[in-house]
Amino acid sequence: MNQISKKHITFFSATAIVIANMIGTGVFTSLGFQLLGLSSPLSILLLWIVGGIVALCGALVYGELGAAMPKSGGEYHYLSRLYHPSVGFASGWVSSTVGFAAPVALAAMTLGKYSSDVLPMLNETYLAIGVVLVITAIHCFHLEKGIGFQNIATTVKVVLVLAFIICGFFIETPQKLNFELNELSMNEVLSNSFAVSLIFVSYAYSGWNASAYLTGEMVNPKKDLPKSLLVGTGVVMALYILLNYIFLYTAPVPELVGKVDVGYISAEHIFNQTGANIMGWVISLLLVSSISAMIIAGPRVAQSMGEDTKILSFLGKKTLTGIPLTAIIFQSSISCILIMTSSFDKVLTFVGFSLSLFTFLSVFGIFILRRKDLSNNTYKTFGYPFTPIIFLLLNLWTLYFVAKDKPTETLFGLGIVAMGFVLYFLNPKKEFKAETNKTDSIDSDLLQ
Repeated sequence: MNQISKKHITFFSATAIVIANMIGTGVFTSLGFQLLGLSSPLSILLLWIVGGIVALCGALVYGELGAAMPKSGGEYHYLSRLYHPSVGFASGWVSSTVGFAAPVALAAMTLGKYSSDVLPMLNETYLAIGVVLVITAIHCFHLEKGIGFQNIATTVKVVLVLAFIICGFFIETPQKLNFELNELSMNEVLSNSFAVSLIFVSYAYSGWNASAYLTGEMVNPKKDLPKSLLVGTGVVMALYILLNYIFLYTAPVPELVGKVDVGYISAEHIFNQTGANIMGWVISLLLVSSISAMIIAGPRVAQSMGEDTKILSFLGKKTLTGIPLTAIIFQSSISCILIMTSSFDKVLTFVGFSLSLFTFLSVFGIFILRRKDLSNNTYKTFGYPFTPIIFLLLNLWTLYFVAKDKPTETLFGLGIVAMGFVLYFLNPKKEFKAETNKTDSIDSDLLQ
C-alpha cells in the first residue's frame, strides 16, 4: 500500500508537465489558420497576448481551487464538489475521451507532418501511431521513470525553442512588419475572425492547468501546485509571443496562410534546406514531450472517474506502483483512432470549444468556494475578483463567436458533453463517491 501512495511529483516536475502540455501542436500549427482571417501582425501578436492573459488568470484561480481541493482529477474533481457530481462526470468524460486523447492525436499528426517534410517516404499516419504507442509503453511501466523522461524532454524542449527564437533574429532578409495601431488592426481585433482565432490560441495555451490533474501525486500540493501553474504559464506565454513574432519576421505571410507546418516553413527561411530539415526533426522531438505530458496527465482523470463511479470502474484500476494502466491504454487507443479518422482543424475546434466550457465553469466556481469561506485555504487568487472576471468574459466572448461561426464543430462538442451526462445517469446504482481524501480541506456542505 505504501508503494501506491508514494508521491513522486516535485515542483520542478509539475512545472515541467505544465510547460510540456502547453508547448506543442498549437503554437507550431495554429498561426496558419489565424492568418486565414487576420492579416495585421499587431492583431496576431495581440491574440497570443490576450490568450496568455486568459491562461494566467485561469492559472491564478486554479491555484486556489487546487489548494482547497488537493486531489488528482482537475475539473472533474472541482466541478463535482462545487456544482454537482454529474457536472464533474461530464467534464471528466470529455477530458477522458477527447480532452487529452485528441491533443495527443493532433500532436502526433503534426509530428508525422513535420517528419514527412524531411523524409517524404515516411508514412505520416503510421509514424504518428507508432510514437503514441512507444510513449504509452514508457508510462505504463513506472511513474518515476516516466516523470524522469518528462523532465528531460521538457528541458530539451525549452532550450531548443529558445535556440530557434535566437536564430530567427539573425536572419539576413527579415519581413517588414507593421505593428502600428491603425484602422485595419483595430477592425481585426473587434472582428469575428479574432474571436474565433482565440479558440486556436486557447488550444495552444491549453495545458496551463495540467498539474491540477496530478495534485494527489504531488509531494507538496498546497505550495507547489499554484507555483507550478503560474511559473509554467508565464514561461510559455513569453515563448509563444516570441515564437509567433519569429514566424512572421522570417517567412512571408502568403506562405504561412492555411498551413499546418509553419515552424518548418519559418526554418526554411532562417536556415538553408539542410538546417530546415534539422529543425523539422527538432520540432518533432518537441512534440514528443507534449505527447508524453498528456499521456501522464489525462489518464489520471479517467482513473479518478473509475474510482468514483461503478459504470467506469475498470478505469480506476492501478498497478502496484500506482500506474493507472487501463486508463492510459484507454486514452491512447482513442488517440490512435482519431489519428486514423479525423480532420485536423475540425478536431482542434470542437475540442477547444468543449474544454473551454468546463474551464469556464471551474473558474466561476471560485465564487462558490469564496462564499463558503474556506479559512484553512493557504493560497488566495491574486487580483480577486477581477482575475476570474477577466477570464470569464474573454472565454464567454470566444465561445459565443465559435458557436456562431462553427456550428457543426460546436454541436459535436456539445454532443460529447451530453453523452457524459447520459452516462452519469445510466450509472447502475446512481453511485458517485467523489470522496474527500485526508488532505482535502473543502467543506462537505459544498456537496449539497
